[in-house]
Amino acid sequence: MALSFQDAAARTEFVLVRPSHPGNVGAAARALRVMGFTRLTVVEPRHADVARHPEALAFASGAQDVLASCRVVGSLDEALAGATLAVAISAAGREFAPEAQLPEVIAARCRSELAADAQAAVTLVFGTERTGLLIGEALRCQALCSIPGAPDYGSLNLAQAVQVLAYTMRRVLLGEAAAAPEPSRSEGASYATNEQVEALFVHLESSLVEIGFLDPRHPKKLMPRLRRLLSRTRLEVAEVDLLRGICTQIERYPERFK
Repeated sequence: MALSFQDAAARTEFVLVRPSHPGNVGAAARALRVMGFTRLTVVEPRHADVARHPEALAFASGAQDVLASCRVVGSLDEALAGATLAVAISAAGREFAPEAQLPEVIAARCRSELAADAQAAVTLVFGTERTGLLIGEALRCQALCSIPGAPDYGSLNLAQAVQVLAYTMRRVLLGEAAAAPEPSRSEGASYATNEQVEALFVHLESSLVEIGFLDPRHPKKLMPRLRRLLSRTRLEVAEVDLLRGICTQIERYPERFK
């Protein structure tokens, strides 16, 4: 399908997780606005009124419209609701997370996602200024992006990271950089949303506990490994339903021996 920049931007969201400094939120809003993006969500900011904070307004420097429409939510799950592709932005790799990819590769994948399905939505997730994303937060995403820099100094300001991704996304969406081929999927199929995939993992975990394959007292790294395995593919809604149907049968199986 033909994909306009306006349509793609409307289905692209930038998420800041627990930012400490209102100025960084304002600067991120400015970074987005200058690249043509407007969707900004903030998860559990230190200042609940961050979008109206004087420092945020000052650093927004004319992008107050992005701040005015900014969503403030209480959890990453809420921020990811409706997303079919979530990308964690991290300076370093995370154990069991997908292999880190360059911004250009991620932008091309996002474009392919949006072009393949008019209902698809992508979300780019940025962590805190001091520690970045937690491992569990990165595992909530289907892809991982890392911005390369000097090997002896990899620190990048939050708003600067947002700027790099927004710039790269803009170039790819406008066709100024090579785009990846669109992913193959079943005719008429839709990709599963983030919450549908999360519901699958909850169901899968309970099923594995039911048959004794997963010991909840000593889970080790089974679920993170399964997350990494399934992150290598783009799950369609029908595929999620299929896997959950298998989980349901697993849970019913012990009843045959009662």
